[in-house]
Amino acid sequence: MFKTKLSASRAWREFYTLKLMHRHIGAIAALILISLLSSLSGTPDRHTISNCWEGFLWGLADPIIGLDCLVGIVAIGLLSSVFVRGAAIAGCFVLAAVLGIVIHVFGLNLPGTEIAIAISTIVFGTMLMMPNQPNFTVFALVSVSAGLFQGYADAESVIGAGIISLVAYILGIILTLFAVTMSAREIGSAMGMGEINRILPWKISIAGFALCVIGIVFLSNSRI
Repeated sequence: MFKTKLSASRAWREFYTLKLMHRHIGAIAALILISLLSSLSGTPDRHTISNCWEGFLWGLADPIIGLDCLVGIVAIGLLSSVFVRGAAIAGCFVLAAVLGIVIHVFGLNLPGTEIAIAISTIVFGTMLMMPNQPNFTVFALVSVSAGLFQGYADAESVIGAGIISLVAYILGIILTLFAVTMSAREIGSAMGMGEINRILPWKISIAGFALCVIGIVFLSNSRI
């Protein structure tokens, strides 16, 4: 009797975890679709913000408009599930993005932004394809660097905007980055990416390869 109840409870937890993972996958897939449609429809990467509401909305949207930026965010979430302190790295990525915005607003120059974002995407894709656990230090450094450059690139929208609009924009970006990274982290945890001596699922390998391809395409375009 006890074993039956325990088995039913375990089956229910597994079902709930699988259902939750599918929801996260669906949400991220929808964001990627939005990013692709935005690119195909010619949605401008550079836009002006005239009020607080526009600042908040563009803060929510900017991280997912650029496909190279979006897949990098997803990769950080997936890879963070491998490490016990992975959530801290994801948090540092978000803080680095805010710092990048501040750097741009104060008029400081951060050259090679598009190239840096493309390279970080390639690095994340390579890490996802690795059969062994990625190096924690390398992952942390690349994540912080990616956040810094991504925030700097997104801050083009708030140049000349008021302080309230700027705060609203930063709040929107924080919400989007946190939601996407944590959703991807849940997906990675559900797929067992944090297990010791894991065998890398073929789906994760394909995702890593896709990231490398996207990064290479954007890297070649940034050099033109």
